[in-house]
Amino acid sequence: MRKSILLTSCIALVSSAATSAPAPVAAPAAQPWLKPGQPPEARAEAAVAAMTLDEKLRLIFGYSDQAYTDLAKVPDDLVSPELKAYVISHQVKGSAGFVPGVPRLGIPDQAQTDASIGVRNSLIPSTALPSSLATAASWDPEVPRAGGAVIGAEARATGHNTMLSGGANLAREPRNGRNFEYTGEDPLLAGTMAGALIDGIQSNHIVSTMKHYAVNDQETLRTSLDATISAEAMRQSDLLAFEFALERGRPGSVMCSYNLINGRWGCENDYLLNTVLKQDWGFEGFVMSDWGAVHSTADAANDGLDQFTGFCCVGDKPWFAPPAFNATLQSGAIPERRLDDMATRIVWALFASGAVDNPIRTAPVDYAANAQVSQAAAEQSLVLLKNDGNLLPLGHVKSLAVIGGNADNGVIAGGGSSDVTPVGGAVMIDQHTYLPSPPLAALQHELPRAQIAFDPGANPASAAALASKSDVAIVFVTQHDSEGSDGSLTLTANQDALVSAVAQANPRTVVVIESGGAVFMPWLAQVPAVLEAFYPGIRGGAAIARILTGKVNPSGHLPISFPASPDQFAHPAIAGAGLPDGTPAHVTYDEGAAIGYKWYDLKGYRPLFAFGHGLAYTSFAASGLTATADGRSLAARFAIRNTGRRRGKAVSQLYVAPADWQAAGWEAPKRLGAFTKTELKPGQSRIVTLVVDPRLLATYEAANDRWHIRAGTYRLLLGDASDAQMQTAEVRLPDSIWSARHPSFRPSTKSPAQ
Repeated sequence: MRKSILLTSCIALVSSAATSAPAPVAAPAAQPWLKPGQPPEARAEAAVAAMTLDEKLRLIFGYSDQAYTDLAKVPDDLVSPELKAYVISHQVKGSAGFVPGVPRLGIPDQAQTDASIGVRNSLIPSTALPSSLATAASWDPEVPRAGGAVIGAEARATGHNTMLSGGANLAREPRNGRNFEYTGEDPLLAGTMAGALIDGIQSNHIVSTMKHYAVNDQETLRTSLDATISAEAMRQSDLLAFEFALERGRPGSVMCSYNLINGRWGCENDYLLNTVLKQDWGFEGFVMSDWGAVHSTADAANDGLDQFTGFCCVGDKPWFAPPAFNATLQSGAIPERRLDDMATRIVWALFASGAVDNPIRTAPVDYAANAQVSQAAAEQSLVLLKNDGNLLPLGHVKSLAVIGGNADNGVIAGGGSSDVTPVGGAVMIDQHTYLPSPPLAALQHELPRAQIAFDPGANPASAAALASKSDVAIVFVTQHDSEGSDGSLTLTANQDALVSAVAQANPRTVVVIESGGAVFMPWLAQVPAVLEAFYPGIRGGAAIARILTGKVNPSGHLPISFPASPDQFAHPAIAGAGLPDGTPAHVTYDEGAAIGYKWYDLKGYRPLFAFGHGLAYTSFAASGLTATADGRSLAARFAIRNTGRRRGKAVSQLYVAPADWQAAGWEAPKRLGAFTKTELKPGQSRIVTLVVDPRLLATYEAANDRWHIRAGTYRLLLGDASDAQMQTAEVRLPDSIWSARHPSFRPSTKSPAQ
């Protein structure tokens, strides 16, 4: 069943749905925290010192979007009538959540909304960017940074000042239904790209989260699963990705996850929230809960949660509601200094991001310009996986069969909290969102002289008949992934049979995959060309057509490995699969930090397509690799040259490998150490220098909370994929040990009783 969702005037909706904040007033002498230019730490401490107890309690308790209609039913002894009235009158309709500010002191409300590919508000359209996994495939931090700037600008213009964006969970589980929201399987790549997105969002003077902290690597039983993993493995994998994202993005908030980690809930996990995040990494912002992820008052507060977000209605457990929290505070179970720290962290984020000095106000949105940013992101991110015989680009094709994938309607998008309301309205097909950018129309635009015919692909025989009469056949296949469930890497709805039938009818068959992540390809040997489009965003159809026709030279490289079969999974079955929601379940990540390409290297597996793989319509050659070391600092220098006939962008990947990786204590033979993307004209060359972060040469030692590079010979491997032929250079590194604790950490305010 198909249903078009039409939107009326965008600007009218924005104006009616968003709440404008009053203009900032000059700071009186009695309110020095409102004076711009002072350090956010000093401003936050001064503001909290001026707050009453009730005002501090307002800041730590947030309300979900449903509160707009259901909060009035909540008993007055849980939320006062005055506070309910304030929330209902100030909340942005259709947003994800709301936290009251302190108007008396100039502290703004938090208008919170999702997510990583656009501003999700059911009443307001927004620009849908390519999925985060897609932009990670660009291997260029400027791509997610530009997308983040669009998200942040549209958030401000539609009345929001807190974005629930910045997913940095690793693709440990290839079937995870939420991998498309994240940024790949490698800590360096994932953390760099997620951090760039956060930085772009916050460039608009709003707060972004970093989420879902931590080891939240599957959606099955996500609210009750206990993940067991050693501290060493965690710090070298999932947590290292978050550490890089924190350093590069400087988020104002971190969202803790639903699951348990080593027996403790993510939102009351002393090790993760206090020891690692706030002490070792020096995080000065606040930890907010995911919606419904809180299970206590005293334990959650003392173990590092700063803000309960997402309270809805009658029946919800109001763990941080003002009366409940105050009672626990008065009992002594939570120290008063802990409440002060919670409030200070929240206000610090608002000052540090500029949200206080630059209040949100509704404004028109230039959706056309933002769509161009989305298209540019897709054009840098789509990955040409196979191109035997240089079938692509299409060039002067006379007849073209376009088959399947609802290519006449649009491009598919992922589901859940990242499912935005696109400009132009979504097309709903089988309860899945398709963005209004049909590849069929885009191909007709790019190839005006070609005869282009479309077959929906429901009948493989009919599709094969059309393909047999055409110069080239393009089969579009789709795989829908969504928050809240894990999937399969096998294409649904008989799409494998469709590809095989078309390929048998026409050996010049191209397959375009729109998916949340990796898929199996039993037909791969039958087709000469494959393009991975991921979820390509509001201009995805145009980006696909421009790459297929050569208007754009593809430059994306895979941010994840594509397994060849289920036999290559680290975990044959998803933990808890088939059990009712909420059932306690357990998974042990005994593969540790050996995720993705590291797992393949460790086991000697050959993936279908390797991490880092990607083709172009030109060729590149690297030469002259040299390496220098200074203590624990390691740098590589080389030349990269375009040896083909088209302008293109080379992705240089530098891997590091100890001569004896087991003696060095590594989880696998090699790690990604650095990368860069370089645009070159035909014949042009450039000298590139890359520096390897010392943590990527080290192992984490939990007993002493330190990083350790073991003395020895280390090889630098330079290539364009994790399984490529590599240039090598060697260096000798001395033994090096240093504390994992950030030099500017602020002491934990955890209760001494805990």
